[in-house]
Amino acid sequence: MTHLLVVVLSYLIGSISFAVVVSAAMGLSDPRSYGSGNPGATNVLRSGNKQAAVLTLLGDAFKGWFAVWLVKVLASRYGLDATDVALAGFAVFVGHLWPVFFRFQGGKGVATAAGVLLAFAPWLGLATLATWLLVAFVFRYSSLAALAAAVCAPVFAVLLFGPERIALAVTGMSLLLIWRHKKNIGNLIAGRESRLGAKKTPTRS
Repeated sequence: MTHLLVVVLSYLIGSISFAVVVSAAMGLSDPRSYGSGNPGATNVLRSGNKQAAVLTLLGDAFKGWFAVWLVKVLASRYGLDATDVALAGFAVFVGHLWPVFFRFQGGKGVATAAGVLLAFAPWLGLATLATWLLVAFVFRYSSLAALAAAVCAPVFAVLLFGPERIALAVTGMSLLLIWRHKKNIGNLIAGRESRLGAKKTPTRS
């Protein structure tokens, strides 16, 4: 029962879509209506409002970090363990991908995953973030940077934790993140992928 409560609470935290909330609060178009249609910081940046993109990034990362942190803080009081920590991280990530509050139309999970990894272990999050930043800086593709980070994160997790529950959760998140980027993979191969900083495109048909 405790595991189930952790999963449900973490999923609900993950279901808060900061891209939609921040855009609405700042009077911007719904990020699901332009560009890639993805409610995430990269697509919000295409609106031309950098502040909104930064707030979206921070909000999505914070909710991932918060869900895991909360379980760690409550661990001793309620008898939670490493399994609950891993479940919280995975569930908040899934909540971002398929948010119950927004008709299950969520983002791709990069920022939320970063927050989860930082909460699992700072070095895990920082190593994965460094991978993202390096690839993004060199190639200027957010999606390519996310894919590279997703491939490296399980490796970093195994090095830090061994083949345990946290590493398993990280692997599951990485596989889902790669799957959510399947369209981006096709665009990268075809040379149609938008680079970082590109302006928003017309509403999708």
